[in-house]
Amino acid sequence: MSRASDRMYQSRLRSSNITVVVSIALVLFLLGLFGLIVVNSNDYAEHLKNQFEIEAYFKEAKDQRDIDKEKETHQAFVDSLRQRAFIKSVKYVNKQEALLIAKNQLGLKKEDVDLFEEGLFPPSVLMTIKPQYVDSAQVDSITKIISGYEIIDSVNDTSSLAGIYQRIDNIIYWLVGLAAVFLIISIVLINNSLRLKIFAKRFTIKTMQLVGAKRRFIIAPFVIQSFLLGLLGAILALLALGILWYYAAPKLHLSIWHNDFIWIIIGILAVGILIAVVSTFLASWRYLKLRTDQLYYS
Repeated sequence: MSRASDRMYQSRLRSSNITVVVSIALVLFLLGLFGLIVVNSNDYAEHLKNQFEIEAYFKEAKDQRDIDKEKETHQAFVDSLRQRAFIKSVKYVNKQEALLIAKNQLGLKKEDVDLFEEGLFPPSVLMTIKPQYVDSAQVDSITKIISGYEIIDSVNDTSSLAGIYQRIDNIIYWLVGLAAVFLIISIVLINNSLRLKIFAKRFTIKTMQLVGAKRRFIIAPFVIQSFLLGLLGAILALLALGILWYYAAPKLHLSIWHNDFIWIIIGILAVGILIAVVSTFLASWRYLKLRTDQLYYS
């Protein structure tokens, strides 16, 4: 009869431990998923900002003297742009290159391109803007500055695109906020799972105290076990995240590894272990302070 009781107790203990580990792993997996989304959203937004370009088209020279020195005039203007604080890089596009770009964009064949008039597409300057200047107000200001030059005929309208990039930043801030909220929910859920586990052992804790065991001696095994359960749950969450990202990253055209992933790994391990240990310590300490009769309705 005693062996049957021991087996039943061990079975319940294993079931309780498995439930706690799975609960911790699931919560940390979802928290890590938020982290992956935030890190890669920020990375993708920065990538887009680094590719942000403004193209300005030169006026057509009508006077023969201006036509003769057109290339030198354009090159001097391009060189002056490189001194601007908002410019990351500048590229001069002559008429022949403009024709080839049009061909590629329109998907034309060589024989189709020959039908175009020579010089149909004007020369232009392609400016890549530094990421910190990519927002609607600053891009609009840059566009006005470039348009103000007498040599420039028109500048492509990119203010709406800059606005989209700015909204991506706002979305990232919301994601960070949601991740913080979910972290709080994670703490509450993991805490409740461990409190239920300690609640089931409250009589054991009180019995040990009544026979003279010190509080440190009573609490230590529970804390060590919770440390291991939290670590195991965190490792399972990281394994699940790693497998998910290994298959998802190539399909999303994102890199398998990002330098900020190390902070996600550290964060998940820290949250899993810290919450497990602190929750167990506080719950155990609470039952040590209660009277024996209070255990029945606590």
